[in-house]
Amino acid sequence: MAGDDSSSGTGPRGVRAAVEWLAAAAPRPDACRWEWERSPHGIVLLPAGRLWDVLILPGELGHPTLDILTRFLDRPGPVLAGFGDTRLGFFVPPGTSERWLGTGIRGAGRGTWIVVPYPGRTALGGVRWIVAPDGSGTLTDPGVLELAVHEAAAGRERADPGE
Repeated sequence: MAGDDSSSGTGPRGVRAAVEWLAAAAPRPDACRWEWERSPHGIVLLPAGRLWDVLILPGELGHPTLDILTRFLDRPGPVLAGFGDTRLGFFVPPGTSERWLGTGIRGAGRGTWIVVPYPGRTALGGVRWIVAPDGSGTLTDPGVLELAVHEAAAGRERADPGE
């Protein structure tokens, strides 16, 4: 269908699938969808640790990490950007944040909640999807993400040897 890029999660069917997938993480998915559709801010709070964890990288490391990931993967899992792109949140399998060790990288897992914009929209405050969920449940493999983070960090060190 023209204008409906469902496979990438950006067309109407792709957005619906992404909304359903994200809302499934909520304690009450119907209430989540209702709130999302009516929220003037375009956001909901969703619990991490059930369907996914989120690893939050500072923007200066997150952007090159995403660039590296997209060279190796057809499509990484969903990635959120905070206001001003100062932080990027990579969606990874549940339990990853409990095992992740990395300076300056925060994990949102079981017991934490994250601000999630409606797929395809930028929320009030600038939270947006850099890689929108496609509704299939695709997440970034933590091992691949770790390698991309290391490569991005090494690239930053080569670019700024005096720091």
